[in-house]
Amino acid sequence: MSDPTNPFAAMMRMGQDMAKTMNPALEAFTPKGFENLMPTMSAEMMEAFMGKTLNPEGLDAKTRLLLTLTGLTIQGAQAESQIRITVRHLVEAGATKQEIAETIAQAAMFGGVPAMSKAMELATEVLDAPTEEEDE
Repeated sequence: MSDPTNPFAAMMRMGQDMAKTMNPALEAFTPKGFENLMPTMSAEMMEAFMGKTLNPEGLDAKTRLLLTLTGLTIQGAQAESQIRITVRHLVEAGATKQEIAETIAQAAMFGGVPAMSKAMELATEVLDAPTEEEDE
């Protein structure tokens, strides 16, 4: 990317310079830092927005999030931030570690073992992280 004739590299460098000019803190921004910008919704809020509040006969928020985790895993577990955010929300929605692990394992049939392994690794990062209650 250091090739001065590479137009993509020049465009990226220009974008980074603009971001640093607008907000110097963006110089050290990483994609993983994005996860910290998105708070975990409460179980009640998730149920209201994507659960049975508007559709009493539909899927609850936990089930929808488990399906989301399945899809993210089948796609190759490439969306690392999204997987970690989904697992974080699943815990808040009441999913157990066993349910999360089984969901990822089931997805291996469609996405392959490497995708399952990567998703399990990402989920484990979230599940093993200290909670706010443990920090206090």
